[in-house]
Amino acid sequence: MNPDLERLHSYPFEKLAALTADLTPPPNRTPLALYIGEPKHSTPAIITDTLIAHLHQLATYPTTRGILELRTAIAEWLTRRFQLSNDNQLGIDPEHQILPVNGTREALFAIAQAVVNRNQIPAPLVLMPNPFYQIYEGAALLAGAEPYYLPCLANNGFIPDFNAVNDATWERCQLLYICSPGNPTGAVFNAATFAQLIELAHRHNFVIVSDECYSEIYQDETAPPLGLLQVAAAMGNNEFKHCLVFHSLSKRSNVPGLRSGFVAGDAAIIAQFFAYRTYHGCAMSLPVQYASAAAWNDESHVRTNRQLYREKFTAVLDILQNVLPVTQPAAGFYLWPKTPITDTEFTRQLFAKENLKVLPGQFLSRKVAEFNPGEHHIRLALVPSLADCIDAAQRIQRCFE
Repeated sequence: MNPDLERLHSYPFEKLAALTADLTPPPNRTPLALYIGEPKHSTPAIITDTLIAHLHQLATYPTTRGILELRTAIAEWLTRRFQLSNDNQLGIDPEHQILPVNGTREALFAIAQAVVNRNQIPAPLVLMPNPFYQIYEGAALLAGAEPYYLPCLANNGFIPDFNAVNDATWERCQLLYICSPGNPTGAVFNAATFAQLIELAHRHNFVIVSDECYSEIYQDETAPPLGLLQVAAAMGNNEFKHCLVFHSLSKRSNVPGLRSGFVAGDAAIIAQFFAYRTYHGCAMSLPVQYASAAAWNDESHVRTNRQLYREKFTAVLDILQNVLPVTQPAAGFYLWPKTPITDTEFTRQLFAKENLKVLPGQFLSRKVAEFNPGEHHIRLALVPSLADCIDAAQRIQRCFE
């Protein structure tokens, strides 16, 4: 067996199950779950109708690169959404700079296997935020690299302090994972931070992997979050050297089961990633490709989706602000409140007293120098219905007021 498999941590939800295994929740409380970021809003008809209309194409093998119709729809969406061109031309090449993937989770894992040179001495580093999406860490470990954790603290707006990273660390870095809007904090990178990272990537020759799967869930319709490619283009880096972005339909369009997303950016890296994926054997089925193209071409359902989340944030924060230290994030659908007791005990009490499951922050983080930046936080995913989110907030209030 691959010895690096022994280095993998248990997944957060496995830890949560173990944490609450000895507890019996009250039977008069219906179970409520805010611990997992699985969208629950209705899937738009434009997606399901298109999927059904193309089911006859299940008899055809798909290609790894995907159909041009899908890649063009993605290129047009990227150009519109991130202002990649000012002259009505595509700001990104659908033939060489875009690759459909079966959801960002598998692609975020696979890119490290394709990019990292495990023969580097000293061992290569993969930098990532802390707390983080655990796929980053697993990808680094199984690629033969060492994870390097960058704490995301309130005093820096929950953005890693990249100025605190020394040149020797950047020199060993082969891949940097970033997440904006952040999971679990909802923090959004500004243009200066993106530009700083692009300059560092050019200077030290590493790849930036920007996980932007929450980019379409934000509070202010007039101020959508910036993206890595957007800032690269504004800097004149129209070839997006050293830059890759990962986008998904799961959160944007409420189709986590469709397993559809894309990678876009540096054509040279995309070409190598395409070669890897050809052997990996993970082409997207044709019905899913056509349904995905329909989703990327439609914005009305995305605006509706954002409004539903805004209503939940407003209602839940109105209840919780008098109970816990919590602020509304700029984007995403998570809350990241501080807890008055340890996050694990807070979680246990909520389950034992109210049959409500949340996720301890320390399960999303790693301890570095005896400090875990996720401790004394919980992640609340506002994915159930408005009524259920209000009910959950009232249970927290009742339990800890």
